[in-house]
Amino acid sequence: MVTEKNNLDSRIDYGIILPVFLLLGVGLVSLYVSLTNDGNVMDVTSQMIKQVLWILIGCLAVIVMMQFSSKALWKATPVFYGGGLLVMTALLKYYDSHLYTLTGSKNWFSFAGFTFQPSEVMKIAYILMLAYIVANHNMNHPHTIQHDFQLIGKLFLATVPVAILLKYQHDFGTLLVYVAILGGIFIMSGISWKIILPTIALFVAFSGTVLYLVTTENGRAFLYHLGVKQYQLFRIDSWLDPFHDSTGNSYQQAQALIAIGSGGMFGKGFNVTDVYVPVRESDMIFTVIGENFGFIGSTFVIILYFMLIYRMIRVCFDTNNQFYAYIATGIIMMILFHVFENIGANIGLLPLTGIPLPFISQGGSSLLGNMIGVGIILSMRFQQDDELPYQ
Repeated sequence: MVTEKNNLDSRIDYGIILPVFLLLGVGLVSLYVSLTNDGNVMDVTSQMIKQVLWILIGCLAVIVMMQFSSKALWKATPVFYGGGLLVMTALLKYYDSHLYTLTGSKNWFSFAGFTFQPSEVMKIAYILMLAYIVANHNMNHPHTIQHDFQLIGKLFLATVPVAILLKYQHDFGTLLVYVAILGGIFIMSGISWKIILPTIALFVAFSGTVLYLVTTENGRAFLYHLGVKQYQLFRIDSWLDPFHDSTGNSYQQAQALIAIGSGGMFGKGFNVTDVYVPVRESDMIFTVIGENFGFIGSTFVIILYFMLIYRMIRVCFDTNNQFYAYIATGIIMMILFHVFENIGANIGLLPLTGIPLPFISQGGSSLLGNMIGVGIILSMRFQQDDELPYQ
């Protein structure tokens, strides 16, 4: 009996579970502070209950995903991916019209007082599909330039439907996450560096071109013709100079910097907020941490993310299952990009894109997607399955 318990404990990676639960705790505390200072008492209670319910659903999802062997995931991947595309397609017609009016994005279903954003959970299905494609291709083809280009074509075909749906949902921020996932798996897939290095150079050149276009009048006129929205360019202006219009378009960015800066080294203390930041319960939740707990508290949160990513990387390198390794790569890139973009935007290093902070920001869809990802990572040790699923 004792041996069985010890064996079970050895299969559970507490190095992943601990930082996740600490981040969830930080999220609940930060959400309470945000809602208490921005809403009424009844709204605070109901919103906190919703967030706790989503955490419980997320924990259940972790337990369920830990039961999936690599073979089960392999067989289910096309179903998950196809089902996700169908749900995202349905969203184009059955989106929440109220949230569309507020945000300009057709991202959410709404039912019984809850909202759900399919693209957040679709990230996991997309990761599984890319891992499925790479593992299957590498099993059947040697790494030659011709076969590598064939693999790139397959990855492209899996990405195009998602990108088109996100475009029609007007969700550029989430699309960036998918690009980051694709980039991580692309580099780890074994594709020749003769292809990877020119691709990186092309990406850098493209990024430089975009930066030129958004910072010049002629470039912006060209972008308007391509369908870029004015509010998206306003976000670029707020990033380049957060205080150029601190009472207008850059108000949120300016207030975020003031709030974080006012926290100093140790913060003002729990539930002390003197600076109002719009939407700080979700995209700007890091401002609450910075103002209440200062540089020390903010650093603690970042260290927790480093611990989590480190443990996930260990899982990625420890597994002998290629399918698992590519899945782990995608999940690591998903969480890492979220953290980098959200905190970077909050402290003024990057433009605001509406990307939530994993495990901390309010929002059940994002939380559920991240928890499913954690469950899959935990399953890699729990199942102790090094056998390739496609053999």
